Amino acid sequence: MNRLFVAYKPMFISSNAFLHRLKKRYKVKKAGFSGTLDPFACGTLIIAFGAYTKLFRFLQKTPKVYRATIWLGAKSKSLDLENILSITTPPKHSKEKIASILHSLQGEFIYTPPLFSAKKVNGKRAYQLATKNQNISLPPVTSYIHNIKLLAYNHPFITFEAIVSEGTYIRSIAEYVGKKLHIDAALSYLERAKEGKFIYENEKALNPLDYLTTKANFTTLSKEEIWQGKPISIDTLAIKKDGEYHLVFDTFFAIIAVKNQKVSYLLNQIPRAS
Repeated sequence: MNRLFVAYKPMFISSNAFLHRLKKRYKVKKAGFSGTLDPFACGTLIIAFGAYTKLFRFLQKTPKVYRATIWLGAKSKSLDLENILSITTPPKHSKEKIASILHSLQGEFIYTPPLFSAKKVNGKRAYQLATKNQNISLPPVTSYIHNIKLLAYNHPFITFEAIVSEGTYIRSIAEYVGKKLHIDAALSYLERAKEGKFIYENEKALNPLDYLTTKANFTTLSKEEIWQGKPISIDTLAIKKDGEYHLVFDTFFAIIAVKNQKVSYLLNQIPRAS
């Protein structure tokens, strides 16, 4: 089965375990997902079966939209609900002050990723080392926050929505807000509402051609020649500029790259959605 769709991962299950559930439900062996969600988080997860698992790098998955709640006064090793160390009651702040702190995050956001993250340190995931209480140091990263707005402030909980670049750690936004208010802070809720063009629609099957980042191109080669993997010369293409393109035929499509007047296959013989 070749299928591309958006599933909704519930809270308190890993993305891998949730994928295993989907594989059993749909009775498929080859499946994958894009963009791991933390176990405590919920929301959209892009799922692919069969040949479509090869397409993740070519899909329009950014910017991402998150809705989250910050718990002021909650101290957590992982900056979320899963590793709470202590809870205190902080002083209340004005709604205007909270909104201003969030608004100040718009644009480039330079920060240190959470220790409980998938970042690699000497070949190992940071969360594996953090779980063992090993001292590790992660280099700063830069994310882009396109927009962030306050949705509600019911002390000590701050709920906001953020539109961010791929790879942004929303838990680090909670940590930033806490530091600005001189209090510990962690996420009590995190939902991914949207990934680029992808939204949850009851696991409806999607046509991958509608979600590719590549541009449509055309070739004078026949369907049979493309199917057999015949080399493509630049002269056979309608668009000859450098870039990544897809070539669509009645039963399959191919993805190619053009660079310095040379053409190469990136993917070939990918079945079209029926």
